[in-house]
Amino acid sequence: MQYAVQKAGSAVAYCALGIKVGTRDEEGFHSGIAHFTEHTIFKGTKTKSASVINGYLDRLGGELNAYTTKEEIVLHATVLKEDFKKAGSLLLELASSSVFPEREIETERGVVIDEIQSYKDSPADDVYDRFEEKIFEGHALSNPILGTVQSVKKITSDELRRFVAQKFVPGLMALTVVAPIEEEILSREVLKMISRYFGQTPSPLPERRLSTPLINKFDIRTDKRNHEVNAVIGGLAPSLYEEKERYAAILMSNILAGPASNSILNSVLREKNGWVYAVETSYTQYSDCGILAVCLGCDKSNLDKCLTAVQKEILRLQTIPLSDAKLSAAKKQLLGQLAISGDNGESHCLSMGKNLLSFGRISPKGEIRSKIEAITAQDILDVTLRIFNPSGVSRLIFL
Repeated sequence: MQYAVQKAGSAVAYCALGIKVGTRDEEGFHSGIAHFTEHTIFKGTKTKSASVINGYLDRLGGELNAYTTKEEIVLHATVLKEDFKKAGSLLLELASSSVFPEREIETERGVVIDEIQSYKDSPADDVYDRFEEKIFEGHALSNPILGTVQSVKKITSDELRRFVAQKFVPGLMALTVVAPIEEEILSREVLKMISRYFGQTPSPLPERRLSTPLINKFDIRTDKRNHEVNAVIGGLAPSLYEEKERYAAILMSNILAGPASNSILNSVLREKNGWVYAVETSYTQYSDCGILAVCLGCDKSNLDKCLTAVQKEILRLQTIPLSDAKLSAAKKQLLGQLAISGDNGESHCLSMGKNLLSFGRISPKGEIRSKIEAITAQDILDVTLRIFNPSGVSRLIFL
């Protein structure tokens, strides 16, 4: 098992256990089992009941949580620094000895089904999920993270135990800790924890076949009879391992419709014209491909104006190089956003785990900055042309 620790100047300790298995790894199991595992892994271990687990960190003032993506399951905890061993040990115990009791599984099944059905009340989330399902149709990446009501009803305790036994092996795990404790002490204690729960004997790695999906192109309008129109426009983007191209895509995404009000589409659609409730870009990087899309919500009367403006601004990025001043300002803004995000201990701990699982190392300080600084105006042109090429760009609109 990989691990990394870092000393931080705070009274709080952050622990995260990442497992390199997600929705795309569910072959041979019912759809949604990765996410259902994340929910039910807290429902009891060989030594702790669900109620004990639920209160184990709560009574210390700590927090315990988890999330699932199409390529990862992550368990994470936040506690006071003196309790980091309890938090780390709990995460490892959950991953190594959860028992998935039938009664608890039935209760949580209802919770997950409610979560699936609640997406009907959130068209902005639903439209993006349907966009990914359509663009990856016929491939494992098209499967919804939550699964379906029908598939979740079929998942059993035995299937959950089989999934964990096959997928939760040390070679696919990374434990990270960020705490105000000397790194030598952190490393020593983390190694003790790993040895206690997973031993010293290497576990065989499960077969993980990655096949790059064939992208489907489409332009679909679906009448959902919503007050707000939700639209997603996007295409295939650089993968996690296309280093130069993905950094250019990250910067371009931030320029086009990042979180700041001065991003191009925020300025044009929201600040200048008041056409949208929200507009943003979403860039998801997978191991073998990526998806970058513009997502917006507006009144029906403003839809065509918004689509025209989006197309116009994308074409501008594809044909007119950014000036040196604009490119420099965009880089500085992105670096500032990353620095502020990285100053959050929990975000940093989770990022460390992602880096270990994806690249087998933690990027040295300054490396990301140097890669962003190296991006040229031509790189922005190229990556915008690649992602929003008219022959490959797709569009899904919920009316």
